[in-house]
Amino acid sequence: MLALRLESAARMLDLVVEHSGRFASWAGFALVLVMAFNVLLRYLFHTGSVAMQELEWHLMAPVSLLCIAYAIKHEGHVRVDILYGRFSPRTKQALEVVSCLVAVAFSVIIIKLSIGYVMQSYLIGETSPDPGGLPYRFLLKAMIPAGFLLLLVQSLAATLRALIPFCGGSIPPEAQPDKPFEHAAE
Repeated sequence: MLALRLESAARMLDLVVEHSGRFASWAGFALVLVMAFNVLLRYLFHTGSVAMQELEWHLMAPVSLLCIAYAIKHEGHVRVDILYGRFSPRTKQALEVVSCLVAVAFSVIIIKLSIGYVMQSYLIGETSPDPGGLPYRFLLKAMIPAGFLLLLVQSLAATLRALIPFCGGSIPPEAQPDKPFEHAAE
């Protein structure tokens, strides 16, 4: 049945997002350690390092960009349900398909635009303009297409799931938030 194949494909895409989100979450832990180290250097030893300060925002890039898809997968995003809650289940599913396809198109556009940005940085050997700063600035910039590639993967998974009811499958139950609170719009 087509609905089962769509769900199977969506689960495979979810695995990519799940593993990359868990991997990127370690960057958050590293960011906390680097920030604590910088604070200790500044207040206890009255010194600092340009490279360590730059490392803070080099670690912020994977935290923010690579975890977007992970947050969406786990319903960690804000959903405005003022009108959506009044729609029929079929209309909600159609709206879900359209919004997922818009996210796919947006992700493709950002990926296409950002690859040239990353390649230019790589080709010129861009480094930090500050003395003692970090080299390989293209790695930081590469988080943009990588993050939107993961968003594309998650949007494709959501699109496949949204298509299931139109292919003879059942309409999935409403997404339950991970935390025990009610949506404000309800």
